[in-house]
Amino acid sequence: MQDRLRTAPLFSALDDDAAAALRASMVELRLAKGDVLFAEGEPGEKLFLIETGKIKLRHTAPDGRESIIAVLGGGEMLGELSLFDPGPRTATATAVTATKVLSMSHEALLPWLVGRPDLAVALLAALARRLRRTNEALADLVFSDVPGRVAKALLELGWKFGEDTPNGMVVNHELTQEELAQLVGASRETVNKALADFAQRGWVKIEQRSVTLLDVERLERRAR
Repeated sequence: MQDRLRTAPLFSALDDDAAAALRASMVELRLAKGDVLFAEGEPGEKLFLIETGKIKLRHTAPDGRESIIAVLGGGEMLGELSLFDPGPRTATATAVTATKVLSMSHEALLPWLVGRPDLAVALLAALARRLRRTNEALADLVFSDVPGRVAKALLELGWKFGEDTPNGMVVNHELTQEELAQLVGASRETVNKALADFAQRGWVKIEQRSVTLLDVERLERRAR
């Protein structure tokens, strides 16, 4: 089992044998770039765990405007909220790259939660972290300016997908400029202006669907 998958909340509370048994009971799905895993409004009947690749969670407002809630990568879960609060999906999950996910129905997972309380606690802890991040994102929209939110978004993408190199942290986020703007919660023009300013200051190097973080310390200061 991949190290990243082994540290996911769904597996981290289990010993190796139990983790292998749980992995064997899950269904593997392969998505091409652009494939929709589930759509907003659909019944939430399964939990998903990303093994490799990236998935974006997108919400559409009544007026048609779209926002990206998060970009998730290997070892991260999605759909876990419906385990404890069944209801329609609140976002659309789309593959940003070729992606492999593992799925498990609520009915199949329930015996694991009942028989292994430590697994239930790990899932609840993951939900608590997700709620904390949501609260922080809401606070950022109210109290942070767009450049600050852009800096924070770049850092978060770097922590998830970045690769340290002699020339800086290379982040292949695979997002378009419009998608980056949706992730930040601002117009594309305003986000591009912030990125251009960061590049001029020597903090980042912008390339198509990727960015190199050249001065993480300055970005962290700007994100505060």
